[in-house]
Amino acid sequence: MDNLKAGFSLQEIPAENMTEALVSIERLTRNVRLIRESVSGKVRIMGIVKANAYGHGALRVAAALETCGIGDFGVANIHEAIELRAGAALTKSATILAFSSPLLSHIEYFLRYGIDMTLCDLATLNAAKEIAAAHGKTLAVQVKIDTGMGRLGISPAMSMELLQEIDRSPHLELKGIYTHFAESVIPGGFTSQQLAAFKSLTAEYEHASGRTVCKHAANSGAILSHKESWMDMVRPGILLYGYHPAKQTPCRLDVQPVMQVESRVIFIKQLSAGDTVSYNRTWSAPGQRFIATIAAGYADGYARALSGRATVMIHGNAYPQIGTVTMDQIMVDLGTEHHVHIGDRATLFGWRGQSAEELADLAGTISYETLCSVSSRVKRIFI
Repeated sequence: MDNLKAGFSLQEIPAENMTEALVSIERLTRNVRLIRESVSGKVRIMGIVKANAYGHGALRVAAALETCGIGDFGVANIHEAIELRAGAALTKSATILAFSSPLLSHIEYFLRYGIDMTLCDLATLNAAKEIAAAHGKTLAVQVKIDTGMGRLGISPAMSMELLQEIDRSPHLELKGIYTHFAESVIPGGFTSQQLAAFKSLTAEYEHASGRTVCKHAANSGAILSHKESWMDMVRPGILLYGYHPAKQTPCRLDVQPVMQVESRVIFIKQLSAGDTVSYNRTWSAPGQRFIATIAAGYADGYARALSGRATVMIHGNAYPQIGTVTMDQIMVDLGTEHHVHIGDRATLFGWRGQSAEELADLAGTISYETLCSVSSRVKRIFI
């Protein structure tokens, strides 16, 4: 065994991957252009690349977005921010904002890697002042206002004290003020209330301080539904990757899916009438059938909830997925005759066959989750 380990190399494994996520930089670039044309050239765009760019591969996606003129990037936390700063070959001037409120032990890493830190409370502010002063550096911060999302942020009533304390702190630099909408795809309503509270607060601050600051609130839904929320910068996420946040948005952009997930046929067998397939025997052959096994399952991101509901595209033909989705394989019904062979590519979702949105509907979820669920063992191929 030791000799085997000593002589083993992954390079010996054939290059063909069982399951791949094809990521189209051309489609991503086109989606950016459509968003920019929609919001006008005066509004900055923050590319949301958290959760590995919604499963697409944050390092390559961010680098591609920067070539499109995007200089602001949003991630979930300091871990994602460091990975992006260290690995994406972004220019030093690129701004990376971590949306999560940090643990105190993380603050020094914002300084070390030049990451904008979200501030939501005075306790974190006081700790940040001390740590930045101890390092002799200035920490860039952005204040998150909770106007009604109820997740993170300081209330509008308490925010002026926080903002003024930042201005009094020589080792803190206020780079932006932002909020997040709870139901942005619906025109008017609660989003308008959130926006009014946010604009009132930021206007009061800018008047009192005698300075302007970058204000941003619009996610994909608000880009489509609330033009008045665009302000200085917008934060598209799902739109970048080719999907709309909901079917009811009043405005639609002709964005295209950026990711296509493909796998391989690894086995074909013939069944007789009454033969059953997969766990719990939920499907039985109505007659003689050919069944193909495909090398992807819920461990790759193909949800178990899709069992017996979706189709898979092989050679341009849609074949029904049958039986329970398993961890590593799914089965499809090829019918009584077929021209499918072992090794053939099978499209699970993307720009051909069913989209991530259609699979999400079948699984009772949203396209965001379908995209983010594509696991790390699925190799990303950038085309």
